[in-house]
Amino acid sequence: MKYELGRCLLAERLQEAGMPLEGLALELRVRRERLVDCIDNKRVMSLKLAISIADTLQCDVRSLYELTLSDERR
Repeated sequence: MKYELGRCLLAERLQEAGMPLEGLALELRVRRERLVDCIDNKRVMSLKLAISIADTLQCDVRSLYELTLSDERR
């Protein structure tokens, strides 16, 4: 199966975890602007960053983006 990434759901996951964006940035030692770019869909987070975020927020890595099945077949 092939998936397409939709909208970034990081803002929602932060709200559910009760963690401010600045707190996550400090915890992961990344620039706040990098996370904002992900939230604004200007950047797709790397797998390494996504796993670190999911671990920190105690959520499933798949819950960081809207996922849709691609109808493209190869």
